[in-house]
Amino acid sequence: MRRSIVAVGAAVLVAASISGAAEQPPAPIETAIPAPHFGAVQSGPFSPSSVRRRIRPLGPGAPAWARRLYRRSIRVLVALTDPRSGAMIAGERDGWDYVWPRDAGAGALALKAAGLDAEARRVAGFLAGLDLGDAARFYPDGSRVPGRTAAGDGEGWVAAATREVERGSEGTVRLSAAQSGTNQHRPLDWHDRQDYGENVTGDLLGNAIAAGAPAAEIRRDFLTPRGLVREPGGDELDSAAAWAVTAFPSRGLRGAVRTTLLELTRESTAYGIPPIEGWTPVEVWTAPTAWSAWALTELGETDAADRLLAELHRAETPAGTLPERVSASDGRPASTTPLAWSHAFAILALSARYGSR
Repeated sequence: MRRSIVAVGAAVLVAASISGAAEQPPAPIETAIPAPHFGAVQSGPFSPSSVRRRIRPLGPGAPAWARRLYRRSIRVLVALTDPRSGAMIAGERDGWDYVWPRDAGAGALALKAAGLDAEARRVAGFLAGLDLGDAARFYPDGSRVPGRTAAGDGEGWVAAATREVERGSEGTVRLSAAQSGTNQHRPLDWHDRQDYGENVTGDLLGNAIAAGAPAAEIRRDFLTPRGLVREPGGDELDSAAAWAVTAFPSRGLRGAVRTTLLELTRESTAYGIPPIEGWTPVEVWTAPTAWSAWALTELGETDAADRLLAELHRAETPAGTLPERVSASDGRPASTTPLAWSHAFAILALSARYGSR
């Protein structure tokens, strides 16, 4: 069944995407919530009636737009997940219809935060069966997609998702440093790998955080007077610093993360922030905007979190979906819409900011 389309010209696509395939010619961008990519089920996990019944609502203080985005984000994750296997693709578009462990790991965390424990377990179970050292992305049948080597953060995101879905559901609305000791028992292999940007290989901040590298090591290699940067010796602040107070909490990095995110927020556009300073100046990215708002909420910086959430709201399409990237000048979609990763972090940020009933 074809879904309704709100298309924009493909000419707006520039640069390599975080989750996409830059080598393929861009297709028109669909912005509506997709129909179930793998087909609908009538009962059990991922069935519409079961999902509606079990969603954990936001708290009474949540504005109407936040409640709408929250519920639409859940619909997006459900639509992009195979209800039988738990394979969650990044987006319904050629080059994005693969499983990225980091994206799907965040999706599992979001489903758990939304009260959909059975769905979260199914996604985490699929990820647990992948050979994460074999590739950066996988087909929905679990086989590797050639062309990109394993990323340095994939194992960490899968481990975080596995830990969270195995934790009891009582009172679990979001991850926080107070609730969870989610640092790895041992640092994972993160050196000389690509990160979520998929355009540089080296020792990179997001990989170090996701792998559970010691706080002292991260401060030594990545901390500057302005905050945490993407590469040792660099000067571009990296919003992945946020992960050190959310999915991979490290008490020794909280101060550095606060400094980093407040500076990035001060530089934000009307539609959010880029993942890293200096990254494609004409575009901003919805997932980093949302994950930074999540972390700022955890840090008690609600004014800054609210600024980013308002910008995330402006970046929504008329259909209420989140593009991977948007124009920094007018908010037009510039890449795959909707993107599972962005909607996952929207759920997590809104759950953290507005709690639950």
